[in-house]
Amino acid sequence: MPHFFCEAVTGDRAVITGEDARHIAKVLRMRLGEGLTLSAVDGMDYDCVIEGLSPELVELSIQRAYPNETEPRAKVTLFQCVPKSDKMDWIVQKAVELGVFEVVPVLSKRCVSRPDAKTAAKKVERWQKIAKEAAKQSGRGIIPVVRPMITFAEALKEASTMELALFCYEGGGDRLSALVSPTAEQIALLIGSEGGFEPEEAEAAKEAGCHAATLGKRILRCETAPLAALAAVMQLTGDL
Repeated sequence: MPHFFCEAVTGDRAVITGEDARHIAKVLRMRLGEGLTLSAVDGMDYDCVIEGLSPELVELSIQRAYPNETEPRAKVTLFQCVPKSDKMDWIVQKAVELGVFEVVPVLSKRCVSRPDAKTAAKKVERWQKIAKEAAKQSGRGIIPVVRPMITFAEALKEASTMELALFCYEGGGDRLSALVSPTAEQIALLIGSEGGFEPEEAEAAKEAGCHAATLGKRILRCETAPLAALAAVMQLTGDL
């Protein structure tokens, strides 16, 4: 069934408004009596039937409630150094499908794309919309948040507070299988843009307590590396 999100449900009723309501009425052309799945922030999924329908408001009757089973146990935050062009669109979409908890765009020294504050805000807004659509398509229980852009130093400071912080480094490191425990619950994953990290950035990451990780002997493109690393982490934590 089509899948949507809401903040909360009240008793055996729920409503959908805004863009999602227009999508249901105008694009999907759903009808009264048809069903859809609703995920709420309480970690529950709800099978619903449409009882009221307009492009502004969709009224739902809840038929069944059950815990969402698609969310990974390990919460992985992807700190992604911003690549050129529209590569970040692809990264956000696929990372959400793979189970990322949140995405943080990062400006490192080798980032060619360095948008001003206004442009950066528009990009983040676009990436959040992509995350929402990917979450609906893949049956996620949450919509992963795409946070505002931060500096590399800020990323290291935050990543170092997490249970496990990893940065994928073309200069070498340990295998992910040697670094990621099956019981890990909070993981920071730092990935470079085109060209990876400067040597001084790699040293700063190590000093901050981040572990250098290798993705093998081949050099992966900046849009391939985060997805390969995320898939490997999900496998190692039992979520794939």
